[in-house]
Amino acid sequence: MRSFVPNEICSGYDNLSGRTPKKVLVNGGAGFLGSHLCERLLKGGHEVICLDNFSTGRRSNVHHLRPFSRFRIIEHDVRSPFDVDAALIFNFASPASPPDYQRDPVGTLLTNVLGAVNALDLARRNGATIVQSSTSEVYGDPEHSPQRESYCGNVNPVGPRACYDEGKRSAETLFFDYHRTYGVDIRVGRIFNTYGPRMRPDDGRVVSNFIVQALQNKNITIYGDGSQTRSFCYVDDLIEGFLRFSNAGKKCTGPINLGNPAEIPVRQLAEMIREMTNSRSRIVHLPRVTDDPKQRRPDISRAQAKLGWQPRVALEVGLGKTIEYFEARLSAAKVAEAV
Repeated sequence: MRSFVPNEICSGYDNLSGRTPKKVLVNGGAGFLGSHLCERLLKGGHEVICLDNFSTGRRSNVHHLRPFSRFRIIEHDVRSPFDVDAALIFNFASPASPPDYQRDPVGTLLTNVLGAVNALDLARRNGATIVQSSTSEVYGDPEHSPQRESYCGNVNPVGPRACYDEGKRSAETLFFDYHRTYGVDIRVGRIFNTYGPRMRPDDGRVVSNFIVQALQNKNITIYGDGSQTRSFCYVDDLIEGFLRFSNAGKKCTGPINLGNPAEIPVRQLAEMIREMTNSRSRIVHLPRVTDDPKQRRPDISRAQAKLGWQPRVALEVGLGKTIEYFEARLSAAKVAEAV
């Protein structure tokens, strides 16, 4: 078996994924976030089962983990019941980028609702702890900033983003009802904009869009005037937050915001990426997307108090790592085309 080499930023963290090795199920384990989570759990000595139907996740994200005897892949759709022996379950299975979930809105809603039911039923049967990857989208286009967990949101239930927004809101409802009704040990973490290596070049998210466009010297496209703000959290910081949350004890159910409170206008992000890539790209503006939030900024005081967690990776550092990743991917694609 080859030795495990964590990435440079991740290696600075203490191992907080648990002192006693566990059998852990990661639904959506081949996705952007799920694959990083699988990697960290293996580093912590756990046995990891990656469950994915590979609709948006990629086998290449977890290919480097296959030689490990403590790692197993199950190809399965969470919308159908499943039976896996696991003491800890991370439910990360859902399309997460607008092009993906708007391509199949009904399937997205059902993935979040039926996937939550099936995962919760499994946790109930096994007496397992289950961790839900919820989202800042439960706040919709917020009327208050920063967003606190007590804020109930401003979501359009019939808009083009509702399949994802309301799917995640419904999943949260199911998690807390299973907790109150059946005593299931739950954690609900709300993810704010996260970026890093293994994002898909075509996933339609702002960081990957801007980096790929800049590296190819294409127009960098901003939807709206660029004054809308986002708060970007590097993937290693986010995974660290979820690992701490999973070990926080039964009384710490959440919801807890996990994200970076440093707010930046989208236009400024585009300019930063253009400069970091030495790109000749022009920044162009397209019409604003329906229900696109004007602000995204988490209040993370609960995560700081309950988990002792806050982001550590500066935006410039994380973007540098992400740019390196996309440079390598685009170069490999060019070589493949030339063969």
